[in-house]
Amino acid sequence: MKNKDKEPTNFTPEEIPSVLPVVPTIDVVVFPQMVVPLLILDEKIIKGVEKALEGDKKIFLLAARQPQGDFQSPISISDLYEVGTVGNIMRIMRLPDEGIKILIQGVAKAHVEEILADNDELSVKIKPFEQEDKKDKKEQTEKEKEEQKALVTQEIQKLLGVVEKIAASGRVFGPDFQVILSQIEDPERVADFILSHLNLTVDQAQSLLETTSIQDLLRSIHEYLNKEVVVKDVEDKIRSHARDSMNQSQKEYYLREQMKAIQKELGDDGEQELEEFRKKLQTLPLPEEVRIEGTKEFKRLGRTAAESMEATVIRNHLEWLLGLPWGKHTKDNLDIAHAQKVLDEYHYGLDEIKDRILDYLSIKALKEDCHVPILCFAGPPGVGKTSLGKAIAESLGRNYYRISLGGVYDESEIRGHRRTYVGALPGRFIQGIRKSGSMNPLIVIDEIDKIGMSNRGDPSAALLEILDPEQNNTFYDNYLGVHFDLSKCMFVTTANDLATVPQPLRDRMEIIHLSGYTTEDKQEIAKNHLIKKAINNAGLEKHNVVIDKKTVEEVIGGYTRESGVRELDRLLHKLCSKYARSLVEKKKELVFTSDNLEGLLGPRKIPKEHLIKANKVGVSNGLAWTPFGGEILQVEAALMPGSGKLILTGQLGSVMKESAQAALTYVRAHADLFGVEKKKFADFDVHIHLPAGAIPKDGPSAGITLLSSLLSAFTGRAVSGNYAMTGELNLQGDVLPIGGLKEKMLAAKQNGLSNVIIPKLNQKDLKGLDKISKGMNIVLVDTVQEVVKHVLLKS
Repeated sequence: MKNKDKEPTNFTPEEIPSVLPVVPTIDVVVFPQMVVPLLILDEKIIKGVEKALEGDKKIFLLAARQPQGDFQSPISISDLYEVGTVGNIMRIMRLPDEGIKILIQGVAKAHVEEILADNDELSVKIKPFEQEDKKDKKEQTEKEKEEQKALVTQEIQKLLGVVEKIAASGRVFGPDFQVILSQIEDPERVADFILSHLNLTVDQAQSLLETTSIQDLLRSIHEYLNKEVVVKDVEDKIRSHARDSMNQSQKEYYLREQMKAIQKELGDDGEQELEEFRKKLQTLPLPEEVRIEGTKEFKRLGRTAAESMEATVIRNHLEWLLGLPWGKHTKDNLDIAHAQKVLDEYHYGLDEIKDRILDYLSIKALKEDCHVPILCFAGPPGVGKTSLGKAIAESLGRNYYRISLGGVYDESEIRGHRRTYVGALPGRFIQGIRKSGSMNPLIVIDEIDKIGMSNRGDPSAALLEILDPEQNNTFYDNYLGVHFDLSKCMFVTTANDLATVPQPLRDRMEIIHLSGYTTEDKQEIAKNHLIKKAINNAGLEKHNVVIDKKTVEEVIGGYTRESGVRELDRLLHKLCSKYARSLVEKKKELVFTSDNLEGLLGPRKIPKEHLIKANKVGVSNGLAWTPFGGEILQVEAALMPGSGKLILTGQLGSVMKESAQAALTYVRAHADLFGVEKKKFADFDVHIHLPAGAIPKDGPSAGITLLSSLLSAFTGRAVSGNYAMTGELNLQGDVLPIGGLKEKMLAAKQNGLSNVIIPKLNQKDLKGLDKISKGMNIVLVDTVQEVVKHVLLKS
């Protein structure tokens, strides 16, 4: 409440009584010159006011530290601040409920000096609140007084500038505020007058009330008002932006209405799209869960503004949900002879896989809803794993779709993205179903062993549900939001190295190993497939291009020893490109012979076989398995004067290092048996080396190879280069079984080694390897002595 008619009376410190009754204020701090009404209900406080009315009408106003509600709750003097304002009672009104309402005006600040104990009323002894500026003036020179006065004046000018800016907006001050303020000259009164009009918290106001320097007080008020200016500017910006947005919205609404009218005239109406959704929901053979979800989304789309982002998300979801080939199934071709013909046209050999497909077709012919196998083709690159999947699809008459999972790190690629943003999509399998156009396609999952894992989930774990025939009939895609039946699909997966595929995932697949092709197989594949393909790609169909069997054999033997035929295919393409260049440049046909092959393809990359077959001391031929097929691994051992240390080089893994240690231990333990002088173990160091040190080598199958090299080095007897061997040993001299036999035998055959030593316990694995083992001497061994008998030559 403001009193414009009468300015407050000024009091000197001597005129203020030293003892005054206390009136607590709950949610307001009274400043000098401030006029406020107070409601008083407490009996002790009322007695103090009445006593003041009998005298000079002065009371002491102290703010409460914490809000207490109202005066009906008892307040003690300890709940109040120590600095307050002496007030003058201007008017009093008595209320029916024995309370009073008084109008008071702040006069001067004061400080509590002593609390007076009185049971009837709250009263304190006070002393005037002196400003530091006034204390210092007594000791200041005239020049210092003038400087201080100038500083105060400067603060007042800054304050008046901010007040003018705020008053123009009408936010804080009334219309007559500046008129009254311009008539006040005393800095203290300027500060008090402005403070009486500010909406401060109790803590803020009390802090300003206790400020002892007029300069600091003016600066604090200035900071507060500056915040008000910032708030005003932000509100103005928001108001302006809201006004602009409203204008833009009205403009967009008008344009959209025009667009709707134009689309209606052109027949391209949004209602037509809704009608298409409605028809599909009514006519498509949808599962009940899908129909309920689609109907719900369709109703949401009808209630949503067509131009909003939410409508776009709903529309995309409905397009995917209703765009799937519901009820569309291709009929399997169950003709066994047709399937056999297609598979033979696509691939040479691979009898095990072809037999498995024909078995499935036979069961399918007897039982329509039979178990659909999930096949995993594991083998080195270039053996035709992916194209075999395409051949199976053609033989069955199913639609074909390929998914490559190499380098996929996000689980959402499998299970779909959640519909929380515009760019969300279903997983790759749902996308594949839609693109294939049927509910029972054959889906080839390529590179399943190269899936990654990141903080966005584990895609291989998400595949567990898809590749499980017991679960994939209720596959849940996060984008579709409904269960989808994948049990009618046929899945074929491919992998190079099953070691990187998690065990639970391997358990869900029927794994068929593709070991690679023999030289004879490659020649047949080149004759029936690759040469024709290379001639067609080079545009030489009308020319008499001859790549005979001998040329193909030279290419296979001298330039590629891979398990597959991918590099052979590249080399045949290169020969055809050389033929094409000869036609264009020299206008003559090219004849491929052994003499000009190096000029066309470059120097031979594969060393001659006699380098491997040479009989050497300390060098033996081992057979190794890799994800890219089998390899010949030469193990070298040499003795040198020393103290009996074992040195291993060639980047060997921990398993192979242990095999080398076990082989040396066996030699030392049975030195007499092999005629080795025991002092050699103390007088010589043994160095075992496997060439190609940049390539990591590990595995439990090099035991007898390491032993042969060690015995050759200690006895001086050469190892027969005509033998390749594989097998692990234990400390008793037993030869233990190994894995990857087919790949290893294939490597031996490709390198011209017809004598192969394998563990006798692997005899069962020779079944089905007749084509590879044809013309080879397979030596089955149980003990180390049998190995030594075959490979160590007489000294």
